Amino acid sequence: MKTNPAIAASLPEVHSSVLTARPTVIRRMLAFAGPAYLVSVGYMDPGNWATDLVGGSQFGYKLLWVIVLSNLMAILLQTLAARLGIVAGRDLAQACREAYPKPVCNALWILCEIAIAACDLAEVLGAAIGLKLLFHIPLVAGVLVTAFDTILVLWLSRFGIRVIEAAILSMIAIMTGCFLVELFFAHPAVHEMFLGLAPRLNNTSLYVAVTIVGATVMPHNLYLHSALVQTRRIGKSVTEKREACRFNLVDSVVALNGALIVNAAILILAAAVFFTRHTVVQEIEQAHQLLSPLLGTALASGLFAVALLASGQSSTLTGTYAGQIVMEGFLDLRMRPWMRRLITRAAAIIPAATVIQISGDKATLGLLLVSQAIISMQLPFAVIPLIRFTNDRRRMGEFANRAWVKTLAWATAAVILGLNLWLVGQQAMDWGSGHPWASAAAAPVLAGVLVLLGWITFAGEQGGRAAEAGAEVAANLPAPVYRRILVPLDHSSRDRAAIAHAAYLGRLHGAVLHLVHVEEGATSRLFGSLASDAEVHKGEEYFHGIVESLEKQNLQAELTVTHGASPKDAIVRLARELHPDLIVMGAHGHRGVKDLIFGNTINGVRHEVSAPVLVVGDEPV
Repeated sequence: MKTNPAIAASLPEVHSSVLTARPTVIRRMLAFAGPAYLVSVGYMDPGNWATDLVGGSQFGYKLLWVIVLSNLMAILLQTLAARLGIVAGRDLAQACREAYPKPVCNALWILCEIAIAACDLAEVLGAAIGLKLLFHIPLVAGVLVTAFDTILVLWLSRFGIRVIEAAILSMIAIMTGCFLVELFFAHPAVHEMFLGLAPRLNNTSLYVAVTIVGATVMPHNLYLHSALVQTRRIGKSVTEKREACRFNLVDSVVALNGALIVNAAILILAAAVFFTRHTVVQEIEQAHQLLSPLLGTALASGLFAVALLASGQSSTLTGTYAGQIVMEGFLDLRMRPWMRRLITRAAAIIPAATVIQISGDKATLGLLLVSQAIISMQLPFAVIPLIRFTNDRRRMGEFANRAWVKTLAWATAAVILGLNLWLVGQQAMDWGSGHPWASAAAAPVLAGVLVLLGWITFAGEQGGRAAEAGAEVAANLPAPVYRRILVPLDHSSRDRAAIAHAAYLGRLHGAVLHLVHVEEGATSRLFGSLASDAEVHKGEEYFHGIVESLEKQNLQAELTVTHGASPKDAIVRLARELHPDLIVMGAHGHRGVKDLIFGNTINGVRHEVSAPVLVVGDEPV
């Protein structure tokens, strides 16, 4: 299927921002390395800790095979997600929007948002528990403190995707190091570890097995990976795409096997320390308290708490990106990252704080397990579209899945769906025996979910919908007319470029150029329009010279000078008074820390005005 060029690039602020053209194979591999490490964080978040601790303390090494199988499924699915992003140039959410009708897309979006909220709940609880263990902060207070990690996300985002990848990799290294040291103290039974790789499952261990799958293979990670691979600057040729796919496969195998080591280490630690002593872990704090006396060293508890805090904080970074990708991809709706983060975090903090306040700290482990079961239930609604899209030769060309990959992929989907249906059936029988009304209320919801599942599995894609939508966008285009053009000036080298573009359009349309300047000096701030000093007089002469020159060129220009207000507020106020057809602004030429020092007028203006904003550089014209 042809993709719709009208759809914006995924993660546009970092899209194709990492160069991959390197002289050696090793350096090219390092250039591609990174996306899978961000994804792997979701495979070792606090939700994984809960499921692995419960699995190891209740069933010993018997569920180790579930972790290994889940990791193999994760490598396959994440590889398919990366291939979709590289070859089709779409993240999974965008591909769904192109392929499915709007009602189906809306339903998939809602389900994915539920999964993200459930994952965020695990991150909130994990970070809060880590804060409690390290600094003795009450759990409810720790939950509320996690709301401020939005500041951390925004701060790191200013430095680009590579800095975020480095931060995540550092926290992964901390977690891995902590658990390897703890395994050294635990002395696990190697023979029983290998026996744990043999598959076995019953009704007693089913719930924990499903939560392990849900904690390992997360639906939003598939959306995330298909977008993150597009942060690399990949060529358009088949050879360049094949090389990108190969390097991303290596990235996925290395990163996700690192996650396997962490998850397996947690389960093995729980089996060696708690199961052998007939101690069932009922809360993460309990595991922290028991590690020191059972292992004979106080270092074990400290390492456990440090790793838990690193896990919660690293997961929150990737959760922010995943939420942005899902919302923009399904709805074509952009939201400021801090607002998106606060909404998602509020959806996790409110239920977490409420349950802890009502039921106490012991409810945390149950909440974590429920969150992972919810995530597992959402998996088929991401996995099935991914498999269908990567099987589609119209979309993927020669990169479409081969027969053996299709077989493995559908087998993976069948395992995930089968485990979920087994769990749902078991829970339905339990609820139905004691609460018939609950079964009656859940029946319509379950029926709707099954219909949606059948649609995304068997219904044909809306092949021409994207192309038709693109044709409609570009057909019968209106001719914009510019009668009033607002041109903010700041007495710098950027003024010439802004005036040049505005003057050209002004001649074509007979427009009036409304020039505006904001005096920000100390005198102007203090005395307003009464300000009078050498700098103000110099500015007046400068701007009057511009007006006179434009009038000599038969251009109508009007000048407005304001004093004391912030440039953004003054421009927005004037725009609302004049109702210009276009605003032409010179690019400020700085970012990051300089934005904090010098301000960021353009973004502030464009978010508050309805007129189109043309941003021009200060190159000579």
